[in-house]
Amino acid sequence: MALETGRAERTGVVLSGGYSSRFGDADKAVSDLAGTPMIRRVVDRIESVVDDLVINCRAEQVAAIRTALEGVPDVSFAVDPIPDRGPMAGIVTGLRATETPSAFVVACDMPFVEPALVDHLFERVGGHDAAVPRLDDQWFQTTQAVYRVDPMVDACERALERDARRIMDPLSKLDCVVIDEAEVREHAGLETFENVNTREEFEAVAARLEGE
Repeated sequence: MALETGRAERTGVVLSGGYSSRFGDADKAVSDLAGTPMIRRVVDRIESVVDDLVINCRAEQVAAIRTALEGVPDVSFAVDPIPDRGPMAGIVTGLRATETPSAFVVACDMPFVEPALVDHLFERVGGHDAAVPRLDDQWFQTTQAVYRVDPMVDACERALERDARRIMDPLSKLDCVVIDEAEVREHAGLETFENVNTREEFEAVAARLEGE
């Protein structure tokens, strides 16, 4: 992974530890999406704008994901100590495994993630605790955002201690810069946020990719 000289170090954290109950029996992270495992599509799109990659997953997923990412350099795994506690717990596990001040967090089921937007989020986080896209002044895209590692981990740990599971709980305690829809559109189409939850959605995305 080659970055421009002088650019601050960056980590990409890919969340793949959920059980994907809406997808069926298969692990959607490594399911073949138009000839490529879905998690590999996500990694291939972001690896040019990060230095290191951390894959958050369950222990039993490691072997299959390692195979799916064969040949990708600088990949490490952050295994959930308690499986399937939700995205916030996965974010904490992934961020704890990073060695950089900031990290981009993305879900493994977002195959259209736009590297130009990732790059912009790293630039925009500046001295803030997080840079989070928000669409139509309503939906925060918390699984496609850049976080300062230490403050985000601290805020999430406090939320989990209160048994709060909504990711907006720790975010409300942080200094976040919000990237509105107009600013997002300067760097990416809104398909960057498209995620694949069901087998039907998976097949529809596969058909689009095969038609390209």
